[in-house]
Amino acid sequence: MRERDPCWEYCDKLDGNKVRCRFCHKVLNGGISRLKFHLSQIPSKGVNPCTKVKEDAIEKVKSIISAKEEYKEFQLLKRQRVAELSVLPKRAREVPFQSTSLGLPNSPAGTLAAEQSHLLAPEVSTSVPKLSGAGNKSRAASELEAERCIAEFFFENKLDYSIADSVSYQHMLEVLGGAGFPWPSAEVLKDKWLHKLKSEILQKTKEIEKDWVTTGCTILADSWTDNKLKALINFSVSSPLGTFFLKTVDASAHFKTHRGLYDLFDEVIREVGPENVVQIIADRNINYGSIDKLIMQNYNSIFWSPCASFCINSMLDDFSKIDWVNQCICQAQTITRFIYNNKWVLDFMRKSMAGQELVCSGITKSVSDFLTLKSLLRHRSKLKQMFHCAEFSSSSYASRSIPSVDILNDDELWRAVEEIAAVSEPLLRVMRDVSGGKAAIGYIYESMTKVTDSIRTYYIMDEGKCKSFLDIVEQKWQSELHSPLHSAAAFLNPSIQYNPEVKFFSSIKEEFYHVLDKVLTTPDLRQDITAQLHAFRKAQGMFGSNIAKEARNNTSPGMWWEQYGDSAPSLQRAAVRITSQVCSTLTFQRDWDIILQNHNEKRNKLDKEALANQAYVHYNLTLHSEPKTRKKLDGDPIALDGIDMTSPWVEDSDGPILTQWLDRFPSALDSGDLNTRQFGGSIFGPGDNLFGL
Repeated sequence: MRERDPCWEYCDKLDGNKVRCRFCHKVLNGGISRLKFHLSQIPSKGVNPCTKVKEDAIEKVKSIISAKEEYKEFQLLKRQRVAELSVLPKRAREVPFQSTSLGLPNSPAGTLAAEQSHLLAPEVSTSVPKLSGAGNKSRAASELEAERCIAEFFFENKLDYSIADSVSYQHMLEVLGGAGFPWPSAEVLKDKWLHKLKSEILQKTKEIEKDWVTTGCTILADSWTDNKLKALINFSVSSPLGTFFLKTVDASAHFKTHRGLYDLFDEVIREVGPENVVQIIADRNINYGSIDKLIMQNYNSIFWSPCASFCINSMLDDFSKIDWVNQCICQAQTITRFIYNNKWVLDFMRKSMAGQELVCSGITKSVSDFLTLKSLLRHRSKLKQMFHCAEFSSSSYASRSIPSVDILNDDELWRAVEEIAAVSEPLLRVMRDVSGGKAAIGYIYESMTKVTDSIRTYYIMDEGKCKSFLDIVEQKWQSELHSPLHSAAAFLNPSIQYNPEVKFFSSIKEEFYHVLDKVLTTPDLRQDITAQLHAFRKAQGMFGSNIAKEARNNTSPGMWWEQYGDSAPSLQRAAVRITSQVCSTLTFQRDWDIILQNHNEKRNKLDKEALANQAYVHYNLTLHSEPKTRKKLDGDPIALDGIDMTSPWVEDSDGPILTQWLDRFPSALDSGDLNTRQFGGSIFGPGDNLFGL
């Protein structure tokens, strides 16, 4: 039976439980299971990834692992449901199951779906047995939890309260929960659950704030402007225990005067606590002028840092404007537009590619461009086979596909696309590292050094192209992205400090001491700091223990310092606070519709207060639910699920463009970047009321 595993085609079976990978010829102990993780390149499984495995093999093995995990999850739910059914009254267990499936009842898929529906769906009965004592308490607790889940669903997805009073909604809950299911009404959602959830979130943030004494925190300023009269700033606070949304302020009356903006930031700093704040990260949608200098002057221990995601995206955007790169993107879009604007062709493509998509929607327009180019390059051979197969050639679309076929057959073009993929991938890797609320500040300096080194290596024989890309990266890195805090975090990162191949210490040492001088604010903290630095650099004491050495490359710098820095207390305090910070405002995807409605001048005070509370609950539920919903083994933090049908890769070039990309970098409305599906993904348009207000 084991020999039937499709992954055996990628290895040779050796004596005992050993196998040899046919790609890299590495011998693995543990059999076919460890080989799968070796080939899939999935981290954190204790298996070194294969460096020579092909892309199609990676995708196939990942799908096998994913299917196995889903089956295990289903079996677990099945056993739990069977256990629940076993304690129900006999009469309830004997209710016959009646399938409502429209599919074939005897088909394997229909049988599995029926089994899942029968086992996982709640029992629906017209008569609910009466319980007493502990039974009543248990039922009340279950109903309260169900009501909570419904409320969180409403607030997380910005649903209109009136939905709770609709007949179809009530009917749906009765089918799921049985007759008499106590669904929360619109009034209950507004009057009870809005305030209850807000209170619980505030309590949770109080617990997070206790950790700031040790780790410090970062204030994130994410702005929106119409470049005319309106300017809004979202303030969030990030630390190793998580990010939470603080509030939105209307900066319209202040953003033209630096003093007014300073007062807004000063108020937030005082609210969070100046002693807790390590840095402020702001995007560049609003011209903040010199307020960064004012803040660092008045708060000596606080740094003002650029948003790494914004700067990396700006580099990618400039890459796409290079003439020959832009030409490649435009020609590639000819292929995807043809496919995605003809249903038969689109269905045929998905069938030919086993359900995979060509177009990749990224968190910004530039990210989408480079991810999709890489996808087309990977699937080029399959597309050529599809367009030349007998079924497609005999279709009515064959003559209309000639421009796309000509582009696919242009070898010179695809050599250029290979160049683009190779040069852009290091920047995309940095974007992945800094996005999603990761404490990546200790890695950003080294990552950018690797970007420039990779460009020089790739174009070692082409000085002209090398210069065109390097000029973009180095200019933006030095003028927009570089921060002394990044240098200090790199110096304190054990995976960098103890790496003999790192050559940039001399260029960051001065900035490290500058930062250390600001962070260690009193003479008592600076006492004996020279000896502590010597012990760290020479790996003496706890720094040189075997456990500390083994943790250098697989533990976050902040946690490493907390665990192994006790012999250098002053340096430990500074290192934990510096290396525990994020370096990007892009911690989650925001929809500005709810914010814009809240700051509509035509609203009265009570409506504005209600919407402010709803925005607070919505954003914080989104922030704290996102990690739980990331189930994909190969999830990419800079790629979005699904296809944005308004993007230039799929829009109908013959028709009018109804929706443009919503720009979040550098100006939210006048040019395009983050896509509308993610940032305006609800069914409501900009003019529609949210939450029924």
